[in-house]
Amino acid sequence: MNPRISHIYSCRFSGKDLLERMRNKRITFIGDSISLNQWQSFICMLHSHHPHAAFTQDNGHGFTQFTFLNHNVSVGFSWNALLVEKESTSYGMVLNLGSISDFDANMWRHSDVLIFNSWLWWLHSGSHRPWDFIVDGDDLQKDMDRLVAYEKALSTWAHWVQNNIDFDKTLVFFRGDSPRHPNASEWGNNDGKQCSEEREPIEVREVNEYRELKKPAGEGIVERIVRKMRKPVRLLDITRLSELRKDGHPGAYASSHHQGMDCSHWCVPGVPDTWNHLFYAELIRAYV
Repeated sequence: MNPRISHIYSCRFSGKDLLERMRNKRITFIGDSISLNQWQSFICMLHSHHPHAAFTQDNGHGFTQFTFLNHNVSVGFSWNALLVEKESTSYGMVLNLGSISDFDANMWRHSDVLIFNSWLWWLHSGSHRPWDFIVDGDDLQKDMDRLVAYEKALSTWAHWVQNNIDFDKTLVFFRGDSPRHPNASEWGNNDGKQCSEEREPIEVREVNEYRELKKPAGEGIVERIVRKMRKPVRLLDITRLSELRKDGHPGAYASSHHQGMDCSHWCVPGVPDTWNHLFYAELIRAYV
């Protein structure tokens, strides 16, 4: 799922030269495949602004880095869907709600811009559940209330970030929850099949009713955790604007990695470009 150069020229980036401002900096996206969506969009937009720039792409275990050589700007993606430590043991995969892995900690410390996200994989169940056991303090259990687990994990993340990141040198973002559109009846299309063949956003007259139905359960938790942090973490709040884009998913045209209708990920170019225009604006403000 690496960005394909053949698609790069369909993306456009407006504004001043971000690469020049970000010279010798390292930007890291941390999260799940929705974060990968955003990373792909960001790379595409940057490269369209410098279509002849020399670059390298390095792929490692759970990590991909795209470097613009002339400016020495690296934009990496680190697969970490849950943020807290997950360890393979003799009795299965164990998720520790109170710990950040040393590998992740080292990577985060050496980035100039961090943009985190975690939500989608907390919803998986059955054979798709990404752990066999959860460690919560001194308790080891097979599972627990997902919202409680999510809040505990984000609290661990927030505590680590506040105590280990130098905010004089590093910008920290948390991207809000990315909504899904699996149920066409929620926007009044009772004959629809999930997000299939949706070609228009939700109309403005439908917005208030739809918002009552669709406030993501994790949204309030993210806002509460970030608000309580004593260090300036920027919340990139893309949830509401993305809720309207029932037409923005690949649907039946999902990648081979996804089975069935895909109403969770986003087409690129598409909605993640809008997220990145907001992200870009914050970077420009920070690196004047």
